[in-house]
Amino acid sequence: MREKTANSEEIVVEVRNLSTGYDDFIVHENLNFEVRRGEIFVILGGSGCGKSTLLKHLIGLNPPLAGEILVNGENLASASEKEKLDIMRGFGVLYQSGALFSSMTIEENVALPLTTFTKLPRRIVESMARVKLSLVDLQGFESFLPGEISGGMKKRAGLARAMALDPEILFFDEPSAGLDPISSAELDQLILSLREETGVTMVIVTHELDSIFTVADRVIILDKESAGIIDQGDPRELRDNSSNEWVKRFLNRDSMKRV
Repeated sequence: MREKTANSEEIVVEVRNLSTGYDDFIVHENLNFEVRRGEIFVILGGSGCGKSTLLKHLIGLNPPLAGEILVNGENLASASEKEKLDIMRGFGVLYQSGALFSSMTIEENVALPLTTFTKLPRRIVESMARVKLSLVDLQGFESFLPGEISGGMKKRAGLARAMALDPEILFFDEPSAGLDPISSAELDQLILSLREETGVTMVIVTHELDSIFTVADRVIILDKESAGIIDQGDPRELRDNSSNEWVKRFLNRDSMKRV
């Protein structure tokens, strides 16, 4: 059960008439949605609908074909390179694999954004890295290499690194990918507890229904055929009452398997 929902109507990310793609290939057309401060916002859809493509645009890695992505009112697409970097510094990203450097210890991995983007003394950097590791229950593993810890622990270490610079928005790309059900459930509870403790806004790409119903305040559902959003709202409400029959089947697919 979710412990807390967004307590603000303030818009942190606003997407206006966004079109994405690669050269002449269109992935999305005229997407419109918003992410509110402090909420857990989930991007859903079937295979090939462009969930990860949309995420890459939201974090500034890919430029849009058309439209706007506003972060606290600042247009990410039209910003100068310096302005764009300033906006992106407010992001933390957890990639599918955790994306840890194998030759660096867990603490060194978490400290990397601090050593790269700040001039803090080494002892302060080390202290801050350990605080972030304690937030994800990895205290005692500071000197371990990524190859010496489990997949679930790698995800948590990657999350600690994503939080190193105290981002305003955390982005997750399939955080439960490759995890067993127990580790996946533990990660869901960690996501909820971090939101409870820090109030950070979270945007998550996932297809795991258990995670969706556990953590999400609101979702958008992308559709490959229409290249757009076919429904959005509270996932529990959409599961039970969506006017789109495909959406209802999609969100009820686990129960259908058990019949």
